[in-house]
Amino acid sequence: MIDEPLYPIAVLIDELKNEDIQLRLNSIRKLSTIARALGEERTRKELIPFLSENNDDDDEVLLAMAEELGVFIPYVGGVEYANVLLPPLETLCIVEETCVRDKAVESLCRVGAQMREQDLVEFFIPMLKRLAAGEWFTARVSSCGLFHIAYPSAPEALKTELRTIYGQLCQDDMPMVRRSAATNLGKFAATIEAPHLKVDIMPMFNDLTQDDQDSVRLLAVEGCAALGKLLEPQDCVAHILPVIVSFSQDKSWRVRYMVANQLYELCEAVGPEPTRSDLVPAYVRLLRDNEAEVRIAAAGKVTKFCRILNSELAIQNILPCVKELSTDSSQHVRSALASVIMGMAPILGKDATIEQLLPIFLSLLKDEFPDVRLNIISKLDQVNQVIGIDLLSQSLLPAIVELAEDRHWRVRLAIIEYIPLLASQLGVGFFDDKLGALCMQWLKDKVYSIRDAAANNVKRLAEEFGPEWALQHIVPQVLDMINNPHYLYRMTILQAISLLAPVMGAEITCSNLLPVVINASKDRVPNIKFNVAKVLQSLIPIVDQSVVEKTIRPCLVELSEDPDVDVRFFATQALQSSDQLTMMSS
Repeated sequence: MIDEPLYPIAVLIDELKNEDIQLRLNSIRKLSTIARALGEERTRKELIPFLSENNDDDDEVLLAMAEELGVFIPYVGGVEYANVLLPPLETLCIVEETCVRDKAVESLCRVGAQMREQDLVEFFIPMLKRLAAGEWFTARVSSCGLFHIAYPSAPEALKTELRTIYGQLCQDDMPMVRRSAATNLGKFAATIEAPHLKVDIMPMFNDLTQDDQDSVRLLAVEGCAALGKLLEPQDCVAHILPVIVSFSQDKSWRVRYMVANQLYELCEAVGPEPTRSDLVPAYVRLLRDNEAEVRIAAAGKVTKFCRILNSELAIQNILPCVKELSTDSSQHVRSALASVIMGMAPILGKDATIEQLLPIFLSLLKDEFPDVRLNIISKLDQVNQVIGIDLLSQSLLPAIVELAEDRHWRVRLAIIEYIPLLASQLGVGFFDDKLGALCMQWLKDKVYSIRDAAANNVKRLAEEFGPEWALQHIVPQVLDMINNPHYLYRMTILQAISLLAPVMGAEITCSNLLPVVINASKDRVPNIKFNVAKVLQSLIPIVDQSVVEKTIRPCLVELSEDPDVDVRFFATQALQSSDQLTMMSS
């Protein structure tokens, strides 16, 4: 008989050495359970050393281990013993697989953030220095992500040393290390005292911005925004602004792409005046960049950028570029523009929207690429708030009606999904005139997804305008279609009825909808008959018990004796459901 406390560790060790990766993974994921069984002391003395020596070669196992150790402080006896977790995590920081290293760094940050100050100085910082001086570049890459945890607790002399070490990492021979230093510079800078920012951090930042590897420079772009927020506005203008302007003309499109993505954040850092004088021209250059990817990133930020400017500047500088982009040769650029351009309406105001933006909206609504049209349709409400419904309907509604018959079914689908929102904005009268017929037409579409969405649309309109309106304008037209010669369209109507019934209430359901369903049970197509059984099942909770007994049950009994097996199955299911409801109510 195995001694009970020894048992879990024995199983763990066996499974950790097992050839089957799944067993090794399972045992790693159960580490917390095993640690609880062992108790805090044995976890510290046996389990953690064992994990430190565990040289598993499977990255999935190592990744799971790195993750588990991040939340292990309670199992080793709390914060005062947190330092025992550092050795296994340090080993994981050196492995080749990037995702394992990243997870180990994340776990070390989590552990370090909870450690006591003296433990950080005694254990965490020496580990950080070992990693930073590591022979393998992987160790140096990992070390960059730990400085912001170690720095605040370090004594003055150590702080100076840490800043020096970070400076060396920024000039490392390996681009991967410099990349990591550039990525983490903002986090590290946030913990550094203001006087040292200009003296120590800015030179590091300048080195990274002039790196010969574009992958390092593009990460330095992210640092621009982070550092800009830490510096005084005048320092920001002196040190960060020239870097951004030169980056916006960088020879590598990837760097320009990053600038285009980050520019509006950088505007906040440098303030309104330099934005107008320096960043607007830089942004205009990016909007006209010769690389489509850069134009996509810049176009996607056009509304955010305009928010920072006043409307005059936006109209003067940005709108001409927007007009060019709306006819850009790349469909992806036009799509990115379409997804945000509606947001410009509130910024530019009513007159400029009518004069300048509406023609652009119309050209994008008629774009040959479906995604461009979709992006415009889904944001119409933002324009409606600015120019009002009358103008919107005069200018854009013809285009919407055209799209409702678009040959791409996904475009038709997007229009349908937008109809209830449009209906609530346009009001009943307008809806009846212009869009009512369209909604009925979609119920007879050739694509199932459109018919399905059209049935849901009918329900949402009934909810929006109320049962009385629906009884007058929707129900008669829907019920007329139950006689369509094609069974697939008849099935759509059955679905529409089952969706409408809960909205219309018991009275209208019994008088108008139920007779049509009962009648359809005589259909010659089995698919219709078993759908009738499903619809009747959904109507049982809505109508009175007397109607169930008099009308629904006899129909279901008849269907349950149908020659078709599926019809019998669904009819029997509906009868059982009816019995259950009767039992519950009695």
